[in-house]
Amino acid sequence: MRIRATVAVVSGALALSAFAVPAAQADGPDSPNLDKTTAAERFGTSTGKSAFRVAAAALPTVSKVTVNAGKDITVGTTNAKTFTVSVTAKHATGIVDAYVDLWHGTDFEEGLDGLLMPNEDFATCTAASATTSTCKLTVTAVPGSDLYKNALAGTWKVTAGVLAGDESVYWNDYQQTHRVQRTSKLTVNAAPEPVKKGKTITVTGKLSRANWETFKYAGYTNQPVKLQFRKKTSSTYTTVKTVKTDSTGNLKTTVKASVDGYHRFNFEGTSTTPAIKAAGDFVDVK
Repeated sequence: MRIRATVAVVSGALALSAFAVPAAQADGPDSPNLDKTTAAERFGTSTGKSAFRVAAAALPTVSKVTVNAGKDITVGTTNAKTFTVSVTAKHATGIVDAYVDLWHGTDFEEGLDGLLMPNEDFATCTAASATTSTCKLTVTAVPGSDLYKNALAGTWKVTAGVLAGDESVYWNDYQQTHRVQRTSKLTVNAAPEPVKKGKTITVTGKLSRANWETFKYAGYTNQPVKLQFRKKTSSTYTTVKTVKTDSTGNLKTTVKASVDGYHRFNFEGTSTTPAIKAAGDFVDVK
């Protein structure tokens, strides 16, 4: 874990805009911004001391960092996804600002290939006491620009920073991790409708997910999906069997008609793609 601790010496300096794009990245409106903010840039510090030289007791402490209310961030093909991040921190002189970003890659200095930074220059901090505050920001993820390749789906690192009233700073580029996923879709159709008892019902469907490179939904191949059934008189689904998607994401299986009820597919998700349940399709059994 790499933790940067800095003591600010310039009071009231403006933090850099989260949307500032360096010349190397300003190739066009869809170019990803991979210029990761530092503690000095965010909190306006001109010089600082390393974690080895600043006494731990003098630094702010962070008790909680929340991203998107603890839920995975799911992004489709066209609409930008805006979510809230928050930091709860404590210091004897109070908390005046905070920072959170999400980044993807092996290392933020050399191997970074994805970055989601806050929309605001300053966090909105609400004090619970003279020493403790929770500070909030929003972050927006745009498919095709911020999320410019499908390989960015999965686990991201979270940076958290806090500025205290005496200008001491907590900064951790490896605070925690959070998942950014490609939105999924799942359909189901059970036929024929109606059907005679004992006859075969064919259940078909498709599992697809957002492709951030083509801006379309494409089949999710070779994935296990549960076929589930509930009787008309019940509110509970039970698993009948597990079916795998084919090379285009399609699903197809058969069952014997027994009683009136609803058939659905249930995908439990992966690290890159969220879980999803299709709405039940009713079949009237005669």
